[in-house]
Amino acid sequence: MSKLYFSYSAMNAGKSTLLLQASHNYKEQGMNTMLMTAALDDRAGKGHIASRIGLDQKADMFAAGDNVYDMIAARHKEEHVNCVMIDEAQFLSAAQVWQLADAADKLRIPILCYGLRTDFAGELFPGSAVLLAIADTLREIRTICWCGSKASMVLRLDEDGNVIKSGAQVVIGDDVYASVCRKHWQAGVPSKP
Repeated sequence: MSKLYFSYSAMNAGKSTLLLQASHNYKEQGMNTMLMTAALDDRAGKGHIASRIGLDQKADMFAAGDNVYDMIAARHKEEHVNCVMIDEAQFLSAAQVWQLADAADKLRIPILCYGLRTDFAGELFPGSAVLLAIADTLREIRTICWCGSKASMVLRLDEDGNVIKSGAQVVIGDDVYASVCRKHWQAGVPSKP
């Protein structure tokens, strides 16, 4: 039986790098991977997964309302898919996570999801909540706070570096977030004073 995996972390932990590295490993063995990313995240360009260290790959995009099971099944019919890898999995809907579980169970394709666990307000993203509940395997990817402790939370910052405590759950951009430990998240301290 294939599994549904969820690798999660705060920002800047290397999730996209690990995804691209795993895809490369599959391809080196002559296997096909299907890469997917959220359509609303265009930081690397539409339909691209890119890491901060310079790796970049084209990817299929999913948007709200898309049936990701159907997308995977159609690709698998065209060419055998050995593994599906999804970046920005926090942006999946609950229904889409269940569709991914169906793809793992019915199509027997491993599904590897990478994403954030919580938003800047300390709340679970809808996709992450369902992944945490039903994924066969959970893996935390660690990164560190400026104090050296494990960073498990994310602060949102305005253009002057001040912490923002309210607003929309999703704002795309690397320069508007700081990964910090729980203590510094509660205190609202994004960097060493």
